[in-house]
Amino acid sequence: MTGQVYKSTGSWYTVKNELGHTYECRIKGKFRLKGIKSTNPIAVGDLVDFELETDNNQESGVIHNIHDRSNYIVRKSVNLSKQTHIIAANLDQVFLMITINNPPTLSSFIDRFLVTAEAYSIKTVLLFNKIDVYDKETLDEVRYLAHIYRKIGYECIGVSAVTGKNIDKVKTLMKDKVSMFSGHSGVGKSTLVNAIEPTLNIKTKAISSQHMQGQHTTTFAEMFDLDFGAKIIDTPGIKGFGVVDMDKEEVGDYFPEIFKLKQDCKFNNCLHVKEPHCAVKKALDNDELEYSRYRSYLQIIEGEDEHYRTDIWDKE
Repeated sequence: MTGQVYKSTGSWYTVKNELGHTYECRIKGKFRLKGIKSTNPIAVGDLVDFELETDNNQESGVIHNIHDRSNYIVRKSVNLSKQTHIIAANLDQVFLMITINNPPTLSSFIDRFLVTAEAYSIKTVLLFNKIDVYDKETLDEVRYLAHIYRKIGYECIGVSAVTGKNIDKVKTLMKDKVSMFSGHSGVGKSTLVNAIEPTLNIKTKAISSQHMQGQHTTTFAEMFDLDFGAKIIDTPGIKGFGVVDMDKEEVGDYFPEIFKLKQDCKFNNCLHVKEPHCAVKKALDNDELEYSRYRSYLQIIEGEDEHYRTDIWDKE
């Protein structure tokens, strides 16, 4: 049988076949995907072939083949720097949820996420959540950030899971698509998913006031079928996001505004750091390129990996 992986707990996978029946499946023996050193060889969203077997009157499936992926979102495993973790596969789009505080989402985190999505040609929409609780100063910060990313070409939407603001707009974008929701713990992913489809009743937890950090409520990525013809993948909160397997020379290609400028650089292999006649640095000097984006670019090409592994709330 062929089915799609709806949930992965590391050793067991919930797979739904074409008729809508679900089966608990496992992998037989070692399972390696060519070219990917991953802590999880199979991810939510994967299409797999499996066979049923019965043991002690219990029916379960054994996965023996994984179909080629159209794309996937991958990050470095926090504890195993040489390995990667595939968050989800075969996506139509990703909604990256951002909060200015409670907890804070740093622009370097946003940029690392966007670079990975660009590398795998996955459309990303930025959702600025909790706008119902922000004061004027914080709302100005939201507008400023949204202005930066809209200028680059990203869709930005201010939402409130509590008041329902722009939930319909998000639902319209989701219709007939597989969408992944991601972001730090505590940004309100589960609350928003519940607002989109109240019958799901995904668990939510309050923010820890000690570190302004969300408690992990979603332990494993899981896909849900929604009433209005959409599929949603809810993911565990991500503390940091390590960029995987990218040559220095190609990183700029995944910053759309840098990619646009690079044809005007004197050298076609310009890294936009110390080279003369660099169109990117010229744009930076003329305030035509956001410094926060350039700083993120430098961090990635210089391999400042500690930025993604450091818990940003643990700087006491």
